[in-house]
Amino acid sequence: MNAAAQTRLRERLTPALVEDFQRDGAVCVRQLLSPDEVALLRQGIDANLAAPSPRAKVASRPGDPGFFIEDFCNWQHNDAYRRVIFDSALPGAAARLTGSRQIRLYHDHMLTKEPGTRAPTPWHQDQPYYNIEGDMNVSMWIAVDPVRRHSTLEFVAGSHRGPWLMPRSFMDHQAKWFPEGSLADLPDIDAHRDQHRILGWEIEPGDVVCFHMLALHASAGVDGDRRRRVFSVRFIGDDIRHAPRRWVTSPEFPGLAERLPAGAPMHDALFPLLWPA
Repeated sequence: MNAAAQTRLRERLTPALVEDFQRDGAVCVRQLLSPDEVALLRQGIDANLAAPSPRAKVASRPGDPGFFIEDFCNWQHNDAYRRVIFDSALPGAAARLTGSRQIRLYHDHMLTKEPGTRAPTPWHQDQPYYNIEGDMNVSMWIAVDPVRRHSTLEFVAGSHRGPWLMPRSFMDHQAKWFPEGSLADLPDIDAHRDQHRILGWEIEPGDVVCFHMLALHASAGVDGDRRRRVFSVRFIGDDIRHAPRRWVTSPEFPGLAERLPAGAPMHDALFPLLWPA
């Protein structure tokens, strides 16, 4: 991390902002990344879009006038992703927000909605889809295009304190991870928005939205004149442990269960130590 990134980390990650994260489960850190780092991420996303990995998924329906694609776990093959993950202020910000002494990479996730994409991302928590347990975690959602307020990521403040709610498949709403009835279903947040404190921010490139993996979140489609290219990176801290699942996680980590026992710290080459650098 260079001196300019250290300065941004010191100035942006104030005690008040860390307190907001701990209370609400989500904050927006304005201009944590430099214009050069944003440009690098654009290059990385465009290279990813030009050659998606076998892990890529189309998340929009055939009749959607736009197009929504996701891809996962490309940092080892995408130099732009790797440089931003390893060399920017992001790992230091993760350490301050979580209070963890050490920060490891969990995984990267590219999400691009082309202009006119109607497909929403429904309300959900991320952690039930993952193969980890623990509280010291943070996801960072980084848009390299300006995002209007109505197309941004939204959060239910305080929902990161739980409980876990039933994860369902986004396309057909099936409970494929936990048996029906074993977890409470999500409330109808959109029908009762006035009953929740909902957070969301208009975004400019360089801003970083940081949220806990249990925070309830969602986003809408995008307008016909605006694409939304996003790089999301997930970090894990001291108390995170491996939790092998009976179901397919998102993303998958083939072979990990043979190398890393249940309950073990995430000490594996797939999850490099980033902080302290």
